[in-house]
Amino acid sequence: MEIKFADKDIELCNYEAAAFVAYDGEAEFGTLCEAKAQEVRKALADMNFSGKAGSVCKVAANCKSVKFIIASGAGKKTCANRLDHVRTAAYNAVRKAADYGCKSVALWLPDGKEAEYCRAAAEGVVLAGYRFDKYITDKEDDHFVVPEVTFVNANEASAREGQIIAESQNFARGIANEPANKIAPADLAAIALKLADELDLTCEIWDEKKIAAERMGAFLAVGSGSANPPRFIKLEYAPENAKKHIVLVGKGLTFDSGGLDIKPENFMLTMKGDKTGACAVLGAIRAAALLKLPVKVTAIICAAENMPSGSAFRPDDILTARNGKTIEVVNTDAEGRLTLADALCIASELKPGLIIDIATLTGACAVALGNSTAGVFSNNDEAADSVLAAGKRAGEGLWRLPMTDKNLREAIKGSFADVLNCGERYGGAITAAMFLEEFVADETPWVHIDIAGADFISKPRGYYCKGMTAFGTRTLINVLCGK
Repeated sequence: MEIKFADKDIELCNYEAAAFVAYDGEAEFGTLCEAKAQEVRKALADMNFSGKAGSVCKVAANCKSVKFIIASGAGKKTCANRLDHVRTAAYNAVRKAADYGCKSVALWLPDGKEAEYCRAAAEGVVLAGYRFDKYITDKEDDHFVVPEVTFVNANEASAREGQIIAESQNFARGIANEPANKIAPADLAAIALKLADELDLTCEIWDEKKIAAERMGAFLAVGSGSANPPRFIKLEYAPENAKKHIVLVGKGLTFDSGGLDIKPENFMLTMKGDKTGACAVLGAIRAAALLKLPVKVTAIICAAENMPSGSAFRPDDILTARNGKTIEVVNTDAEGRLTLADALCIASELKPGLIIDIATLTGACAVALGNSTAGVFSNNDEAADSVLAAGKRAGEGLWRLPMTDKNLREAIKGSFADVLNCGERYGGAITAAMFLEEFVADETPWVHIDIAGADFISKPRGYYCKGMTAFGTRTLINVLCGK
């Protein structure tokens, strides 16, 4: 998809569709002659279109200039979710144009000059062009993508930002959707190296021997049962004008069978997406570099495959993490937190201003919050608030869960080691976060985002098609932007 920009005096005859994002009760078609605008308003009224959020209608233009006029509702202008409604409305407008085979669309926004709304609309437009179909051999031309979208009388700088943000999320989705036979830990490391080469980033990769030498016993154990050895990935964007340092830690399980505590078959489906946290941090650092943000960003990924075999780690094993804490293994399917433990130790050693980890960590979080909202946990109120605010701007639902229950913290104390890798059934997302906190240095602001449930959708919803969403990527980018 190519995104272009034009002023308000464009020639409509150059486009196959004219699309308008409209607030509820405030549809404007100023670029059309008054007679045509009146005709469109009547046609939309006949279809009961008022601009309600999520509504979209197509009107035949009945003229030589454009084939269709599309109106896409963004809801009430005073709505608290107006930003995300604009994002969704832009997505809906482009998807509707694609459905009718339009090759070019001119798009008008009611607040086209306002930076944040133009940025959000551009995100919606770019998200409308994504799907994962690279392994489908017999592709029909089903007009899924509009090749050219032109923003009319819009804030170009902000729209370009939105384009980069959404393209970075699509980049993350593309990796997350890859199956485990295509992306093993070494392949994920190769993607990071390629990204570093393209964007002039620093990249460091450790193999299993180096991982062992670096005393990453928890991480190494998780990858011990697979024929595909683990890889430690450290990617860094360090501009000269950096005002702060943020470390992003992503869970990178390229496949999770559950290990010796093997998952039921229906729970193993979609486990190619257990690397979505890693994909999100790769997308975020990509955006930071392309946007030339004045912040140092370090992305850390402990990539592994959790498989059952004679060399796999076992229940009752006692592991030693990089910071010297010992871990009693209660369940080998609670493996992601083991990889994150060593990753958080290294992140803490860098002494950043903030650590954020993002992971498809617990089914308990999905049970608590559903599949549209991620859980947020933190040792620092200010850091948590910054992430929650970034999520709101990004249109990604986040909800902070408490870490103050002493009984839950007591539940992960080990009988034979410092800490258990899994608590009891109740409060599972919280005890998982409490476990991670054991490996964050004191006084280091830290936020954990549990995206289990939100990382995958089984049917199209909002501005997502079926598959891995890379949920959290836009939130991370907004944190880095400081907006």
